Amino acid sequence: MGILSRASYVIRSKVNALLNRAEDPTESLDYSYEQMRDELQDVKQGIADLTTQKKRLEIQKRKLEENVEKHNRQAREAVQQDRDDLARKALEKKKSKMTQIEELEGQIAELNNTQEQLVEKKNKLQNRIEEFRTKKETMKARYEAAEASSRVSEAMTGVGDEMEDVSRSIERAEERTEEMEARAEAMDELEDSGAFEDALSDKDSIDRELEGLSTNSEVDAELETLKGELGKGESSNGDAAVSDEEVDDELADIEAEIDSDDLESDLDGDGGSGNADLDEELDVELEESESDADEQRN
Repeated sequence: MGILSRASYVIRSKVNALLNRAEDPTESLDYSYEQMRDELQDVKQGIADLTTQKKRLEIQKRKLEENVEKHNRQAREAVQQDRDDLARKALEKKKSKMTQIEELEGQIAELNNTQEQLVEKKNKLQNRIEEFRTKKETMKARYEAAEASSRVSEAMTGVGDEMEDVSRSIERAEERTEEMEARAEAMDELEDSGAFEDALSDKDSIDRELEGLSTNSEVDAELETLKGELGKGESSNGDAAVSDEEVDDELADIEAEIDSDDLESDLDGDGGSGNADLDEELDVELEESESDADEQRN
């Protein structure tokens, strides 16, 4: 197959595909019906023309028959007047007219046969047209019903062209909504992180870093204080923290010493003034011991 043949074939196939997509069956049926009616009208026109032509031949035949009668009278009159020569001429014309009449009769007979055939074909064509008209209306009703059912099905299932546009619009709206929601969440996150404040602030990166270090130092100091209050801090000398049991044991030792001193004073028989001085010294020593114990706990 040559290039031109292939190109012609491709073009015809493309045009045929376009025509198939653009073709409306109902319009095609109506067009076919109109074409058949035009053909029927042409047949009727042909029959009318044929009948007209036959009538002309019949008129011409009648005129020839009249001439034959006239020539026959002329020949009789010539014979009566002993004009054989005139009678012969009249008979010759009569013979010529009769020959023409025979030819016309043959043509008229052929036209009659043709007319009968055309009338028969016209009747058959007219019957076919009526049958086609009935079938056409039935096919149009079926097609319109199927088309309506298809449109309803497409609308319900959402696969039609219009519903596809609607579905696509909904998808675009959902995508746009999700995008705006994500943008809003991003703005909230940036606002919570302080990115907007940093962007609007006139401080440079060094100032912000120094402020961050200062804040961290304050937080560390507060943390150490809190840990010290809870008994989890370390001593200034780097020793391990003193437990509550050790502090209680030391307080018990101090109280035992105080009780021993009181007993010795009673045995010695000192006076009331001496006892008062001793009690005052013991109270001071006890307070200092409790203060040291509190410092160790802290």
